[in-house]
Amino acid sequence: MKTLKTIPKFSSEKEEQEFWQNHDSMDFVAWESAKPVRFANLKKSTKTISLRLPADMLESLKIKANAVDVPYQSLIKMILQKEISAS
Repeated sequence: MKTLKTIPKFSSEKEEQEFWQNHDSMDFVAWESAKPVRFANLKKSTKTISLRLPADMLESLKIKANAVDVPYQSLIKMILQKEISAS
């Protein structure tokens, strides 16, 4: 097994980017002993949309959301996810 070089301390992200553009990580990291990792709880990126709903429908959603103690926007996402999964 070869001796690995020590990764230097960087004073900025730009300095770190420049370093890795000019150096091979194989000299610093023992990739052969790396193990795959899963980040199951990463928050999905979201996109804001505008959705027009009838006032009575929105009020019903808010009441139902309050009954299950979740924000009404979260309830809408839960309902949509359930319908998408059922397809």
